[in-house]
Amino acid sequence: MGTQQPSSAKSFRLIDFHVHLRKPQPWSYPRQYGLSVEQLIARMNQEGIDKSVLLPIESPEGHEFFLNEEAVAARNDYPERLIAFVAVDPRRNQAQERIVAYVEKCDCKGFGEHKNSLDFDDPLSEAVYEVCNQYELPLVFHMDPTLCVDEVGLPRLAKMAEKYDKVKFVGHGPGFWRAISGDDDRSGGYPKGPIKPGGALDRLLSEYENIYAEFSAGSGYNALTRDPQFSEGFVERHHEKLVFGTDYLQAGQKLPQVEWLASLDIPIEWRQQMAYGNAERIMNIA
Repeated sequence: MGTQQPSSAKSFRLIDFHVHLRKPQPWSYPRQYGLSVEQLIARMNQEGIDKSVLLPIESPEGHEFFLNEEAVAARNDYPERLIAFVAVDPRRNQAQERIVAYVEKCDCKGFGEHKNSLDFDDPLSEAVYEVCNQYELPLVFHMDPTLCVDEVGLPRLAKMAEKYDKVKFVGHGPGFWRAISGDDDRSGGYPKGPIKPGGALDRLLSEYENIYAEFSAGSGYNALTRDPQFSEGFVERHHEKLVFGTDYLQAGQKLPQVEWLASLDIPIEWRQQMAYGNAERIMNIA
């Protein structure tokens, strides 16, 4: 397949850390149209996105399955534009062996999307973290009140980050981003209005070198735009830990993160880190 480069002229490169391909979903017509690899590449060219990370989901909580072999095949068609991760349901037999096979034989650069109804520190999930720790992989996880479950203050995430210190834990989802505010009650959703200082994310991003925050989907975008004054300081404190992503999974979907990142009045070095530098460091690629 071709390796057409993005046509959009931006002053910085972009690596989208969160993309899912999907087959058309006729059962939910007309709302869900799916996303083919050709549609993805066309949108990347339109937005000026240089590379995208394909995140399979093989857990039933992901609603529609995006299989590991599909991610690898799409990556093989566009090797200069796409990066494949592996995702294995922790409850599946031989989960560790499956991860190792995709890392060693298919050159998958990370794990995710980790999205299931287990507690974040469930022993089954720990088996996944153990393999990721061995290979020093990034792990993208979705946190919600019922997914990768944690408590107020995110103590389970902190415990796992400390125990598996070679895993780069990249957080995403309403349950993760709600912890940006000190009044997080673990109810999830997309809260509006001012952010209360003292949120768990501020503390964890400062204290743990291997915890990162990916501002994809409505949850990340909402968290970083609901209180611009707070976000200014948050970006200043954590620009080395913030990772650009879209959670693109439907053709024609709005991707407000692109323009938000371009609009920030910040040093170009910070923007470059958030746009691609942090992603490259997390994946250990140049």
